[in-house]
Amino acid sequence: MSETMKDITAVAMAIIGVAIVAVLVSGNSNTVGVVSGLSHGFAGVLGTAMSPVTGAQNSAYGYAS
Repeated sequence: MSETMKDITAVAMAIIGVAIVAVLVSGNSNTVGVVSGLSHGFAGVLGTAMSPVTGAQNSAYGYAS
């Protein structure tokens, strides 16, 4: 990767980082709801991915294996 691309990537990552922090600390944001939604979604996806191995039925998204 060229130096220019590394610089552009670094600037883009910095902008994204500042945006994430701004959303998390903003008084108008629903931080608890966002974090809860992300963790619940990840748990559902993980359970669905593991269901063929564990034999568990995961209905987090309305699917049953």
